[in-house]
Amino acid sequence: MTTFHDPARPDTSEAPPSETAPEPRATGGTWSALRPLVMRLHFYAGVLVAPFLLVAAVSGLLYALSFQAEKVYYAHELEVPVGDTTLPLSRQVETARAANPNGTVTAVWPGAEPGATTRVLMADPDAPEGASTAVFVDPYTGEVRGQLPSYGSSGALPLRTWMADLHRDLHLGEFGRNYSELAASWLWVIALGGLLLWLGRRRRARRALVLPERGPKSRRRTLSWHGSVGLWAVTGLVLLSATGLTWSRYAGENIGTVQDGLGGATPTLTATLGGAAAGSSEHEGHGAGHTPAAPAAGADAGLDKAVAAARAAGIDSPRISVVLPVEGKGYVVKETDTQFPLQLDSVAVNPADGAVLDRLAFADHPLLAKLTRIGIDAHTGVFLGLFNQLALAALALALILLILWGYRMWWLRRPGRPVARGAWRKVPVTLLLPLAAATALVGWFVPLLGLSLLAFLAVDLTLAAVAKVRARPGRTA
Repeated sequence: MTTFHDPARPDTSEAPPSETAPEPRATGGTWSALRPLVMRLHFYAGVLVAPFLLVAAVSGLLYALSFQAEKVYYAHELEVPVGDTTLPLSRQVETARAANPNGTVTAVWPGAEPGATTRVLMADPDAPEGASTAVFVDPYTGEVRGQLPSYGSSGALPLRTWMADLHRDLHLGEFGRNYSELAASWLWVIALGGLLLWLGRRRRARRALVLPERGPKSRRRTLSWHGSVGLWAVTGLVLLSATGLTWSRYAGENIGTVQDGLGGATPTLTATLGGAAAGSSEHEGHGAGHTPAAPAAGADAGLDKAVAAARAAGIDSPRISVVLPVEGKGYVVKETDTQFPLQLDSVAVNPADGAVLDRLAFADHPLLAKLTRIGIDAHTGVFLGLFNQLALAALALALILLILWGYRMWWLRRPGRPVARGAWRKVPVTLLLPLAAATALVGWFVPLLGLSLLAFLAVDLTLAAVAKVRARPGRTA
């Protein structure tokens, strides 16, 4: 709820004469002391941070729509006519190897539904940095439908990857990530501050709290749309902020440290042959009940037998990823179905004989690890599929409108000024000290929020000093 209105006077001048007076609201108390401070912070944050939020919202909207665009644009690679029988995975992999002899197969994603191609992922010297080469194979005929770079665990293709990089760092690399972290750091502050200001306004009827007012175009009507839409969107915006910070550059490290300290680290599957790897998590009762020996060089029961063993061990989702063995490691078969109910279990299989080395169920993850995974999946649009993507698009569009409405209100009230300086002096010391301590703690934990807040304070003090100089006797305008 990014409101940039001038909070120095009540917004009643534009009300039609026929309107009844708004309900009086009690004065005094904690909120009366905090309201000017919240207004001033909201004003500065809205004006100065909103451009970053606007870029994040526009690029986020494009990203949310890129999932469906990807299906249309790469339909030839992703979809095939449904056949009667599917070829063994091992044969599909051999077809992919023949199509790209310079690549090394690292993983296989069987088609998750009828008519979907199998994706064979390869480490390829010709692939872009950070990408694998995906060879798309018709599972019914073995025809190679094409090759494309594939990025990340979600298998984003070039179109969606370009949109994702635009949203994350504006294609500026590590330096560009500062923009998105700054936006995420302030989004929850601005949203919650706007919520408090909106709930604390005087209004004639409760309907005006949740629904925009009708009437001629005016600043009052713009504020009504801004406030009511912001009220509906605030929960989603706060969640976007929190999940965005989870894997940000600076705040993300602090969040990870706290999560690990609270026992919320994501457990790992043991796929090491001849015993568990140092530092890996053992899952007693989930494995095969023995410590397998390393197979003889070249011994491999095969991809199809490994998948069959994983299916027998409880991997029953149609959406799976099979990571091929490397030296000292077995096959890893992972469920990748992020639709509700989640199917994200994984199994390690000995390539020598198809015996299960270890099994890790998503149900065994700590609660914090589960929430982190779900939050990130929701933020990136892979949780709940199309519904998730439409929800992200709606939130991005709402944020765009909130920012534009906020700037419009600021423009209509020019040369309106924010609430007078020194609002903090009106806050009781018993409230001011804990508030200052909490602000310092949050500013340390979310560094870009803390640094920019100090910058706002420096700007405010500079403007105050300039105004004081200009107000000295003997100076002319």
